[in-house]
Amino acid sequence: MIDHILTFLIAIPLLGAAAIAFWPVDSQHNFRLIAAVALLLEVVVTVVSYLSFNSQDAALQLSEARDWITLPIGSLGVVSIDYALAVDGISFPLVLLAVVVLLVGVVSSWNVNHKPRAYFALYLLLSGSVMGCFLAQDFFLFYLFFEFMLLPMYFLIGLWGGPRREYAALKFFIYTFLGSLLILIVMIGLYLSVIDPVETARMVGLIGPDDAVHPDMIPQIQQWLFDGKIAPEQLIHTFRFTYLADQGNYIPGSILSAASEFFIGNIPVRLLAFWFLFIGFAVKLPVAPLHTWLPDAHVEAPTPISVVLAGILLKIGGYGFIRIVDGFFPAEALYSAIPLAILGMISIVYGGFNALGQSDLKKMIAYSSVSHMGFVLLGIAAFTPEGFNGAIYQMVSHGILSAMLFLLTGVLYDRTHDRRIDHYRGLITVMPKYTVITGIAFFASLGLPGFSGFVGELFTLMGAFQSDALPVWIPAISTLGIVLAAGYFLWTYQRMFFSSFWYKNATTQVLTDLTRRETLMLVPLVILTILIGILPGLLFDLSGPTIQAWLEGMK
Repeated sequence: MIDHILTFLIAIPLLGAAAIAFWPVDSQHNFRLIAAVALLLEVVVTVVSYLSFNSQDAALQLSEARDWITLPIGSLGVVSIDYALAVDGISFPLVLLAVVVLLVGVVSSWNVNHKPRAYFALYLLLSGSVMGCFLAQDFFLFYLFFEFMLLPMYFLIGLWGGPRREYAALKFFIYTFLGSLLILIVMIGLYLSVIDPVETARMVGLIGPDDAVHPDMIPQIQQWLFDGKIAPEQLIHTFRFTYLADQGNYIPGSILSAASEFFIGNIPVRLLAFWFLFIGFAVKLPVAPLHTWLPDAHVEAPTPISVVLAGILLKIGGYGFIRIVDGFFPAEALYSAIPLAILGMISIVYGGFNALGQSDLKKMIAYSSVSHMGFVLLGIAAFTPEGFNGAIYQMVSHGILSAMLFLLTGVLYDRTHDRRIDHYRGLITVMPKYTVITGIAFFASLGLPGFSGFVGELFTLMGAFQSDALPVWIPAISTLGIVLAAGYFLWTYQRMFFSSFWYKNATTQVLTDLTRRETLMLVPLVILTILIGILPGLLFDLSGPTIQAWLEGMK
């Protein structure tokens, strides 16, 4: 099982979706039970993978690689696409986050009555696609999962969302699809520029078909490539991440080689490719001004889908920045560090001010996500160990906290069908458990020490202040985001939970405290935000060695 454990993480939800689709009896109970069992199995397999993961090893682990598509294309060489999966300290913390949030999301979906077969099948398809994004080590495979993920999310918002669900779903799809097209353009350019040194060595007869790869072989084949000793038709092109990140595998004179002299206007093609990739992933993060799809999607999406969208899907944007944008274009990333950090700073402050002005609780949380994910971009732009580790930590922390916040909003909406902040007062009187957990979520999100939100923001800011690439004024202004977060969270908490008890629809709706199922969803998230807030080494021990090796490889 260990040999294929990552395949199981992708296959289990996909098989669960197939089981639901072909289940002979139209029963809501069976559909949700299959989805819950599939995601419980995901947790078990993830625990096994965690026990097999060596946190001191910076290299890729639990690797699986198989030839998938091999196609000769004449004078252009050979197309080689691999089914390649692996995890390291960058992706594994996000895999752990994903299984937690996806399981919580399916529990929060327990009362879905409208077309339950389609809902739970689409939810599991989305789960498998998300896992594939974090596990894929081939750009083509990553892109398939990245694109396929749009379809279930589009339907989950468009069929089970609020009154403006069609508009929100279409806006989400158009924004993310256009960003994906930019990624596709660069992916094709990278493929045409890069070779697989191992398979090319086999093609030219440097090693036999079944021979082991000697450590000196790759530098030798890279030297042959540089010297022009390999015929074009013998080149094996690749999408593998490890080869795309090594400039020695780029064909001299190719469009995206480090020494490329290709320009569009006065802009080097490599710099343009960097910004294409950045925009593609910035839509997903999202970065202001490419964020406008997010509040609409969150407001109209059903609660479980908002949980998955904020808790997991936004993190694929941050993961793409580190793994792909910085990994393949490190010089261009360092050259663009200041504009990237400014965009992060704008997202932090702009998102905070917008959250402060919202009367809809769900929209306030959506804009707070824009602000908090801005810290991720700031940490990545810093190009320091503290910045990168803080960015990964912030993604995990925000995934937990945003899931809590949207679940809490859903609890209130299920009872009253009303999300307006000014329609509630004194909720502590009738909902004490709900008040306590909301207080924990709010204080953790505004960065109170002892909770995970504090550590993530602290390390991204530390990394930015210590960065040689950034002026001090960028992180200094970004600290305003912490002040704004305190403002909108504390103001909301004071207005909704204190004073004398009142809410607008008191004559027609009855407010009750958390049910057993709702408590079961929320308490594990509370434990996690406190646990990693007090013991941040649980995450830093996973990401630290990989980030250190990652930064050294970029020099």
